Amino acid sequence: MNLYVRPSGLIQTNAYLLTDPERGEAILIDAPGEVWSKVQPILEAEKCQLKELWITHGHWDHTQGAAEVVRETGARVIAHPEDKMLIESPEVMNTFMDDKLNLEPVSVDQWIAQGDKLEALGAQAEVRHVPGHCPGNVLFYFEKTGSAFVGDALFKASIGRTDLPGGNFEQLERAIREQIYTLPVETIVYPGHGQETTVKEERMNNPHVRA
Repeated sequence: MNLYVRPSGLIQTNAYLLTDPERGEAILIDAPGEVWSKVQPILEAEKCQLKELWITHGHWDHTQGAAEVVRETGARVIAHPEDKMLIESPEVMNTFMDDKLNLEPVSVDQWIAQGDKLEALGAQAEVRHVPGHCPGNVLFYFEKTGSAFVGDALFKASIGRTDLPGGNFEQLERAIREQIYTLPVETIVYPGHGQETTVKEERMNNPHVRA
């Protein structure tokens, strides 16, 4: 399994492309604006078909490029139902944005929940619900590779904002402790923005939520 990190869009949101050239398949985790132009050359070079788009949460910067990705690839979309309105009726986010972003709605093919298991590229990913930044924020944990893609729940030495609609600091703090800090300490944490970190590093040093 190959991993490509492609920050994209207005605020450089991380998109994660996972490919398996032997299988000829790939999945994309989050779809910020203009991400298709960055992942298409990789898919072509490795002769991979994008099978699925996994959305960590419904905020505009993680979904702005989703409609284009789906049009170009026919990828199935997977997300948590608590963000159904943000994903399928994204115009609601104009109420807390300074500028209208002309976001396109995306139809979700599979709604996921805490504890679900997803099969991808010969590996299994566990879904963990990590609300507090956004009601439907989830992480995808691959035990096989020791990696967790956490959306905007946790960053290196920081956490997601809780001052947007649907945000709640106490809920996020509890979710981080119960759903992220309980992963093996060597797990690599891939956040929605910025550089990767580890569970051990954040348990010991995160100034907002300590273990």
